[in-house]
Amino acid sequence: MGKYYDKLMQDYRLKEGLNACINCGTCTAICPAAEFYKYNPKNIVNIVQSKDEEAIEELLKSDAIWYCGECMSCVTRCPRKNAPGLVVMSLRRLSIETGLFTESEKGRQQYALAKVLTGNILDHGYCVHPATFKYESHPEYGTVGKWIEDNIDDVYERVGAVYNQDATGALRKIPKESMDDLHRIFEVTGANDLLDHIYTASKKKADEMGLTEEEYFHQVFNITGPEHLNNY
Repeated sequence: MGKYYDKLMQDYRLKEGLNACINCGTCTAICPAAEFYKYNPKNIVNIVQSKDEEAIEELLKSDAIWYCGECMSCVTRCPRKNAPGLVVMSLRRLSIETGLFTESEKGRQQYALAKVLTGNILDHGYCVHPATFKYESHPEYGTVGKWIEDNIDDVYERVGAVYNQDATGALRKIPKESMDDLHRIFEVTGANDLLDHIYTASKKKADEMGLTEEEYFHQVFNITGPEHLNNY
């Protein structure tokens, strides 16, 4: 077999999530993402099951594998207990490992997620942290949000949050031993390797597009085309 299918078959999620799919379409019928996006989990599973290397490569380059919300509704209704959501997880990982995720708009957005969301987790222990939630990147934050940002310590003290303090309660500073545990989890699970793939491939793509790192981040963070949604 070809390089993509063989690589996918090494992922336990694909082994557990693909059991002789009969292409009945039940997964697509129940899928919340398919209701809104141009997304068909049945077709994705069919392509993987076909072992067609060219078609699998196109999947790895596509927006389609990034529409899934991983709610696993598909598993609850599949007559063969397939898990298209797990198949999509495996495709996403391979797309990142090969760098092909930069070929689609939704794939390129993984750079923003890695830098902001994962960066917050590894630096602060929170998915969203006030220190990195900046008005310039979130104009919907409004002028009140800008005022909060400018007076952050005073504001959080007034509402009773122990912001960035060695204490218990909301927004406390996460202890070093807990942060060390987080970093070890990312290391032993291979998450750090995936982050390296994302940063390396994104830097290469930014260079190809003639963009600085900041310009590339702004583009993937803010720009979403209209072609992704179903038009009823």
